[in-house]
Amino acid sequence: MINFIHRNRSYGAVFLFLQKNSKMNFKKYIFIFSILLFSNFYKAQYTVHPTVFAGYEYQNQSFGELGARFIFLKNDDALYRISGSALLGSVNGKFAALPKIQADVLLNFEKGADIQHSYYFLVGAETTTKYFAPKAGFSLFGIVDVTGGYAFNYGNQFINDKELKGFNFNVTVNLPVVVLD
Repeated sequence: MINFIHRNRSYGAVFLFLQKNSKMNFKKYIFIFSILLFSNFYKAQYTVHPTVFAGYEYQNQSFGELGARFIFLKNDDALYRISGSALLGSVNGKFAALPKIQADVLLNFEKGADIQHSYYFLVGAETTTKYFAPKAGFSLFGIVDVTGGYAFNYGNQFINDKELKGFNFNVTVNLPVVVLD
């Protein structure tokens, strides 16, 4: 399956597969995310930079988000990120916490310009125990991310009697761990 995804770059087919097979368990989604993220890593050595982040997410309900992220990069033209976080908020008057895993690719098309990489185009996907959401957006300096997407619910999954599907909006501030030292 890794070779099929790498050769054909058919990420859309994977997203369609995930949507149609909504009864798959959460561990299988994590495995598929790992395949998508690491299928590009076999060619070169990447450096890894840990970050922590906080943000706001609207997913048919407002949530605060706290988490950690690893950035994999070979040069500044393409960055790969994988992260884990918790969505925290009040849904129908009750506290709710959702675990979230996401994978992103940040692209900058200005070749050979280090200091001018002030913005990146961002594409990725996120999954929780309740929904799966492809997303796109932009990142300023790799520090402030603004993304939007559409979430597909896993069958009849509800949180405090509310279904989390539809439009998704996210604003995140990333803080590299090296800054905290």
